[in-house]
Amino acid sequence: MTYLLYFGCSESAGGCPPSYVLTPSLLLDRVQQAVSDKQWWMGLWDTEAALIYLAWYAFCVVAWAILPGDWVEGVTMRNGQKKKYKINAFSTFLLALGITTGYVMRYGPQSFTFLYQKWVGFVTASLVMSVVQGLAVYAGSFRKGALLALGGNSGNPIYDFYIGRELNPSIGSFDIKSFNELRPGLILWVLVDISMLCEQAVRRGGWENVTWSMWLVLAFQAFYVADGLYNEPAIFTTMDITTDGFGFMLSVGDLTWVPFVYSLQARYLVFNPVELGIASTAGILGVNLLGYWIFRDANGEKNDFRNGRNPKNLKYFTTEKGSKLLTSGWWGRSRHPNYFGDYLMAIAWSLPTGFSTPITYFYAIYFAVLLIHRQRRDDENCEKKYGKDWETYKKLVPYRIIPYVY
Repeated sequence: MTYLLYFGCSESAGGCPPSYVLTPSLLLDRVQQAVSDKQWWMGLWDTEAALIYLAWYAFCVVAWAILPGDWVEGVTMRNGQKKKYKINAFSTFLLALGITTGYVMRYGPQSFTFLYQKWVGFVTASLVMSVVQGLAVYAGSFRKGALLALGGNSGNPIYDFYIGRELNPSIGSFDIKSFNELRPGLILWVLVDISMLCEQAVRRGGWENVTWSMWLVLAFQAFYVADGLYNEPAIFTTMDITTDGFGFMLSVGDLTWVPFVYSLQARYLVFNPVELGIASTAGILGVNLLGYWIFRDANGEKNDFRNGRNPKNLKYFTTEKGSKLLTSGWWGRSRHPNYFGDYLMAIAWSLPTGFSTPITYFYAIYFAVLLIHRQRRDDENCEKKYGKDWETYKKLVPYRIIPYVY
């Protein structure tokens, strides 16, 4: 899909989408020509890009090792143990951002356009890294004492390689899964956006000519990443960490999908700059801020309540098992209000690209499907956990994600 989004929306392909995509016979002919051409396949690989990507990954590992950070415990695992995680993702982000900013200021925007120029090579390099990691952790999961994921121990090697056989593969105190979730892909996403902005600056004759649409995309996505890294401990209670195994699926999602799919809007604005007026800029900024406020405020209510605090004096429903479920505040408006805020931010990332093509809204469409799937999975788990109390709770909080809509 990452390659498809590039060849279906890029300067080299001829548009977003290219005109031949609209004619099935021409599209089929183009695809047949490409896959039968040895040079096309060779063009997917770029040795220089691969070496730069490997150096980037090594930088993240070294930063994890040498930068100071507190060690925090995760949740209790099935074997009764708790893993400890080093908290320094945000400082790694600041270091990478500082080095990048200094480099660009010293050598000019043209010095940092290589991520745009060698896009396909970097995608391939990240994909190779994902495959290698998937194979390595799958092989390592057969060692004695490895804690396996409940869903990744099917006995089918292809499925287990893909979904992740071991729950938390580690090398000593270095936890591979949490490291990949937060560092090499997320931080690279912001660096990719910066590279796209540099490319636009070069083409348009300087920083002062960079479009507001490009600045908005960079600001929104960089802030989103910074916020996630600053709140690093929150990830250790998510299903990715506590339940899902680490295999090729999570590896390719962290290393390839996040930096090279989520930056689609910035890449589009390089070759199709969109000029925004003051009103449009303010409106898009408002959508993003509204989404962030809902997302953070809803999560704040939940975290306070889970930790025994209730500063807003929110109402709640007590189940037969003694669990307490919020029924007021944001959590009285819908069962997943944080998803609603998150989705508003996703829309705001795409709005700066205008409405000339639906492709730049791919993330918003994909994210909607992901959130609905996640909501249904959560509801099914809660129904099993709470039984008839869950039906009572659904009557008190009938909306799933968007209040009064869904």
